[in-house]
Amino acid sequence: MPSNVTGRHLRPAALVAAALLTAAMAGCGSSGDSSATNPNPSTTAVPSADAPAGVIGINDPWVKAADKGMTAAFATLVNESDADVTLTGVSTEVSPMELHEMAMKDGEMVMQAKQGGIVIKAKSSYVLEPGGDHLMLLDLQQPVQAGDELTFTLAFADGRTQSFTAVAKPFTGAEESYNPEHSMPEMSISPSAAS
Repeated sequence: MPSNVTGRHLRPAALVAAALLTAAMAGCGSSGDSSATNPNPSTTAVPSADAPAGVIGINDPWVKAADKGMTAAFATLVNESDADVTLTGVSTEVSPMELHEMAMKDGEMVMQAKQGGIVIKAKSSYVLEPGGDHLMLLDLQQPVQAGDELTFTLAFADGRTQSFTAVAKPFTGAEESYNPEHSMPEMSISPSAAS
């Protein structure tokens, strides 16, 4: 008799356990399904919180380390909006700055201020890179050493601004010269004198 009573109690307990296990598995499946349709909140919270404050996305920003004189900052600028965005200026505490480009002039590649700013087309990106367009630091007030973090503020044609931080790193590629003696004469030529 005791074995029958135990047997009767085990069956309902086993059924309850099976039901709980099935419910738990269904719950896991539905949470898995919801994560597939709704991205993880921690991954969406950061971009959505930053979206109103940021005009554009700034990917992989960095600065060429330098002891003195000139150097440059680089990044990929991403415009996810439906309208073009025009970058018209940039500033930092360690140096006056300009938007620059590398251009052919009299058969020679020269660095010069980029007239009209940098247009980042709607739903596209714009690469600032060594040997191409870049954010120019004109006269360092202090050395920028590898590992230093610099804060930059971008200014846009519509009056908005956006700040970002970039880490300095050593770089010797592209062989562009940020020597004031080389680039300043090119920057001082007026359009009428150049023609």
